[in-house]
Amino acid sequence: MKIDRQKYELARARACMGQKDLEAVGIPKGTLCRIIGGKDLRPETAGRIAKALGCDVTEILETE
Repeated sequence: MKIDRQKYELARARACMGQKDLEAVGIPKGTLCRIIGGKDLRPETAGRIAKALGCDVTEILETE
């Protein structure tokens, strides 16, 4: 499971949240750096990020 970087950035913009805001809600900086770099992530991590951004998880995942 991977995050689509453009969709992720768009969701962050809609939520008016930067990386530090996501870190403040408990998502580690290292995790954010890895997913932006195209690494796989666990489903629960994708869910936590989507929840923090106020969007559905399918809005930020890569479609294959």
